[in-house]
Order: sequence, then structure tokens, then C-alpha cells
Amino acid sequence: MGTSPAVGGSPAKEQQAAGVGILLQIMMLVLSFVLGHVLRRHKFYYLPEASASLLIGLIVGVLANISDTETSISLSPKPFFSNFGAIVTFAILGTLIASVVTGVLVYIGGRLYLMYGLPFVECLMFGALISATDPVTVLSIFQELGTDVNLYALVFGESVLNDAMAISLYRTTSLVRNHASGQNFFMVIVRFLETFVGSMSAGVGVGFVSALISLLINFIFIFHVCLQNLECCLFVLFPYFSYMLAEGIGLSGIVSILFTAIVMKHYTYSNLSENSQRFASAFFHLISSLAETFTFIYMGFDIAMEKHSWSHVGFISFSVLFIVVARAANVFSCAYLVNLFRPVQQKIPLNHQKALWYSGLRGAMAFALALQSVHDLPEGHGQIIFTATTAIIVLTVLLIGGSTGTMLEALQVVGDGRDGQLGESFEGNNRYVAPSYNEDGPSGNRFKMKLKEFHKRTSSFSALDKNYLTPFFTSQNENDDDEEDGKIHSKPSLHFV
Repeated sequence: MGTSPAVGGSPAKEQQAAGVGILLQIMMLVLSFVLGHVLRRHKFYYLPEASASLLIGLIVGVLANISDTETSISLSPKPFFSNFGAIVTFAILGTLIASVVTGVLVYIGGRLYLMYGLPFVECLMFGALISATDPVTVLSIFQELGTDVNLYALVFGESVLNDAMAISLYRTTSLVRNHASGQNFFMVIVRFLETFVGSMSAGVGVGFVSALISLLINFIFIFHVCLQNLECCLFVLFPYFSYMLAEGIGLSGIVSILFTAIVMKHYTYSNLSENSQRFASAFFHLISSLAETFTFIYMGFDIAMEKHSWSHVGFISFSVLFIVVARAANVFSCAYLVNLFRPVQQKIPLNHQKALWYSGLRGAMAFALALQSVHDLPEGHGQIIFTATTAIIVLTVLLIGGSTGTMLEALQVVGDGRDGQLGESFEGNNRYVAPSYNEDGPSGNRFKMKLKEFHKRTSSFSALDKNYLTPFFTSQNENDDDEEDGKIHSKPSLHFV
């Protein structure tokens, strides 16, 4: 797909045009799969699948060619959802706290000549990118040692959602830096909401559309049993469609595909046949394993090959100290806030808070954003940030990842994640249950009464999901839901929530 010479040739415009082009290709793939399936079912052999695909490509190509002549172009796992309120608090509010604390400390350190000084906005950019956690190593050890499922869900959920927050914060601060003279605080908030909420809405919308289409396919072809190929093809394509849709309209594809995966796992996946579910799980598990392995190999190779500013040892050393402080501010303040919402027996215990604090490894997302900062920031500032980020990644992955088992044993949070059903009460001070928010405990003051009322409102989403969304977007019945509630998936992976 090309653009006409009249269209601006800036890299951002070219990237957006490329995203639209790939988006059209995905739409053609979806249409080809559906049309081919219909043609086979109706035994319409006069138009084979290859011919139908060729015609679709020709029609879209002609339309694109006509447009180019114009002068301008307008372009479940249960513990996750049971702890969703806490996960959102850690991932959204906590990431914001960590980003701001890191940025402010780095700026103050520069002003006190403790480290290389950066402008305040660039300090905030560094705080945003370094706040993205990627505890793949910690999660694998959690799983092997049988850590409490609620703790696992908190670490896993925070690491998934805080990537979206970190990307949105980085993009917002980058826009503020590039248009510093014409920005005010209100416009900064608007730009952040545009990136985060817009990308999230695109992802959720595509996820619900995929659920409806899968439900519609089951309804139309209710008497056909060989739907695995069609179901799996669409199930694989829709997340990529979500990514390219967001990129094509200037939003964040990673944020969009994240929320698409959450919705599709919760709704679309339930509409697949058993064979399709097994294939989709195996396929995405394979892809995620390959991607995770390749990502870390690539990071190691790129760290060795890229230029680094190792002369700024002070910046690196104090950055490590500052992210430790920022991580503590993130975890303990958000845990305090979450515990205000919860009854006594459902509060997050201190040893779990310490495990959350210790699990803040940095990985692929921080590395990618730091690499982007090399191109975004002039005068070698991006190179300094990139060097500090790579040092932090290596330090956290090797040291923290290697000592996770010892940390879990010291905090006594191992050995209770493999047995028992999710949400049940555990005995001991280091165990807690997923919050139900149905208890009418006494409120100590007016503030706690407000929090309790807010709980009732937020917990109504579970009722909305169970009574309306799940029956509408899936083919599950009540018995299916009850069976799912009793299951523990032994190895949730990073590709689905």
C-alpha cells in the first residue's frame, strides 16, 4: 500500500499510512477466510478460495488506486478478575506514582550535581519508561514454588497493565517536550487520555466485536462441526487487527492489543469449540514462549552491540537507587489504599507487599522505550537514558531474578499456590482471599463509608458481567460459569490474562 506524493513524507505520517495499509490487509484476510468458508459450505465451486481472495485484493487495490489520485487522504483466570481492582490500582495509580517519583528524584539529583542533569520533562520521560515492569523470571519461579494465587495474580496483572500505562505516559511526556511552548496542564491531561483511553477503547471494542462474530459464526453454522480452521484463523487475526487499527489512527497498538486480549480471553475464547480452544491455547503458548525467549536474546545482543555512555556512572548508580525508592512508594502506598477498601481478613499482608516490591524487574518494554528515547532526545541525553536502562535491566534480571527463590522463602509466601480453589480462605498470616466486597463490616469513619459505597458500585461490574455481558457475548450457560469458577489453570502465560 502506498501513499500519493501529495501526502506528507514525515516518519509519523509514513508509519501511520503503513499501519492503515496493514490494517486493510488484515481486513482482506478476515474477509477471505469467511468468504472461503461460506463458499465451501455451499459447495460453490465456480469461485475457488484463491480466486475469491484474488478478487478481493483486486477490488481493494482498485479502490486504493482511485483514492491515491486525490490531492489529500484522510486517513479467566479467576484470581486476575477477583483482584482486578487492586491490579488496576497498582498498574495505573502505582505506575503514575513511580514515574513521577523517579522523574522528580532524577531531576533533583541533577540539580544537586549528584548525577548528570537532564531537563525536567526528559526526567519524566525516563521515569515513565523505567516504570514498566516485566517480571517474567519472577513469575516462573512463583509458579514453580507454588506461591499464593492472589499474589501471583497481582504481580502478573500489574506487569501486564502497567506496560500500557508506561507507554501512554512516555508518549504524553514526549509530546509535551516536542510542543513545550504551546502546552498547558489541561492539554497534557487531554493528550494522555487520548492515548490511553483511546487505545483502550479501540482494544475493548475489537474484543467485543470478535466475541460477537464468533457467536454469530456458531449460530449460523450451528449444524456444522468443522469450524476449527475458521475459528482459529479469526481468533489469531483479531488481536493483530486491533494492533494495526490503533497504530493506523495514531494511538498505541500495544495498549490496544492488551485490552483486546483481555476481552477475547474472557468472552471470545468461550465461544470456540473445544478443539479450537486447545489449538488456540497451544498456539499462543508456543508463540509467547518463542517471543519471550527471542526478546531476551535480542536485548542481550543489542545491549552488547549498541553504543553506551558508561562514563556517566553516577547517573546509572543513582537511577538504580531512585527506582528502588519509587517502587517502594508505588507498592506500599497503593497497598495501603487497597487495604482501606478491604475487610481485615482480605487485606494484602505486609510480606506480600514486600514480594510485590521485590518483583519490579525491568525488561522488554523499558528497553524498547529507552531505545526509542535515543531517537527522541538530542545531545546524547537519549544515549544516557538508554545506558542507564540497560544497566537496570541487566541488574534486576540477573540479581533480583536469581534471588527470587530465597526472597520467597524468607518472606514465607511459598507452598500455597497449587492446592485449593481460588478465592477460598487460607490459614496463616501470609495468606488472604480474593475480595468479594459483600460483607457489611463496621465503618470507622465517614471516609471509610465513602470507600465502602464505592466498593458496592465497583463490585456491581461483576454482576453486570455475569448477568448481562457474559450471556450476551458468549454461549456459556450458568453451569459453564460455575465449572470455570472451580478450575485453576496451572500455568497462565503472558499472552492472555
